[in-house]
Amino acid sequence: MNILDQIIADKRSEVLLKKSIIPITQWEQSVLFGRECTSLATALRTSDTGIIAEHKRRSPSKGTIHQGTNVAQVAKGYEDAGACGISVLTDLKYFGGALEDLLLARAAAALPLLRKEFIIDEYQVVEAKAHGADVILLIAAVLTRNDIKTLSELAKSLGMEVLLEVHNQEELENAIMPGLDMLGVNNRDLKTFEVRLDTSTTLSEQIPDDFVKVSESGISSIAAINELKAFGFQGFLIGENFMKTAHPGKSAAEFIQKLRV
Repeated sequence: MNILDQIIADKRSEVLLKKSIIPITQWEQSVLFGRECTSLATALRTSDTGIIAEHKRRSPSKGTIHQGTNVAQVAKGYEDAGACGISVLTDLKYFGGALEDLLLARAAAALPLLRKEFIIDEYQVVEAKAHGADVILLIAAVLTRNDIKTLSELAKSLGMEVLLEVHNQEELENAIMPGLDMLGVNNRDLKTFEVRLDTSTTLSEQIPDDFVKVSESGISSIAAINELKAFGFQGFLIGENFMKTAHPGKSAAEFIQKLRV
């Protein structure tokens, strides 16, 4: 069993436990559940940088990145830096995140928030809405086409947007469908953790212009972003490059300033 299979097996157990403790109706009564979402797709289309800055404490591939971080300070720092949106890891076991991180980020910043999670169940979509998320991530590698359709339709019915993540041509062909807002190409193979930026450039021409193209993982230079822009990418998800520093918001500000030059 590879790490991705293990994560999904654990996630199924986690969701089953949560369902037995907190009914979905409780999330639907949350104060934030009725909040009108902010469009990340629109922000990316109209931005001159396209940066989605991520809050991530650790990962299976890198270990601890920034364990003692204050998510509210990081979120506010990213907003002040000029990011288009904020990605918040909510998986606890493998990434050190929590749903509460979404709440804290939502309280600190008005930017669109992406719930970065291994979403496999409609329960998690409702959770995301109840905790202030504007966008959910769906990972093609762990979902069937019918799963993607069901989960994306629920998200859209709740006013949220959907970022679909693919890693190769097979996933792209199997998963692409109306109702998605953004197509993310993850340059990191979730089974081997190898990172190759040409994953994005290779798949770019096969992504219709109806979708905002987002490149994820392994982006650490202005040159990489400029190259990806030439292939039609408008969004760039960056986490480790900012989070590994003492002040992620400051690092993001410096990076975005250079990008605008």
